[in-house]
Amino acid sequence: MSTAPKFHTLGTVQIPRGMVWVDEFTWSPVEKALEYALGGALLVDVGVKQAGRPITLQAEGDAGWIRRDALQALQALADEPDGSFLLTLADGREFTVQFAPNPIEATPLGRPELPTNQHPFVATVRLIEAPAP
Repeated sequence: MSTAPKFHTLGTVQIPRGMVWVDEFTWSPVEKALEYALGGALLVDVGVKQAGRPITLQAEGDAGWIRRDALQALQALADEPDGSFLLTLADGREFTVQFAPNPIEATPLGRPELPTNQHPFVATVRLIEAPAP
């Protein structure tokens, strides 16, 4: 019996698979703009986006908690100015990504004064699919 991986990975950082890709179906590679000509005809401009698909991994209060040490490793990756990374989702799909603006939000469970590296957080990690080289 085969079991699915318990983690997504970004570079070498393990992210719990309970952090769900929340904007998977809110983006389309096809962009359309509609406009009416002076004579009333509908004009449709169509273009294909080359990159920039958002990949937002998000936990909830009851699922997908991430450890503090993993958040620190993600923050170190996010601080690399020109970093592109391989994201492998727990289902096997792979994407080359960069961190989006406001890349990480995290709130600790409880209010620890001195959280350990294993302390769980509810987090959101914002990525965008990088352009092909």
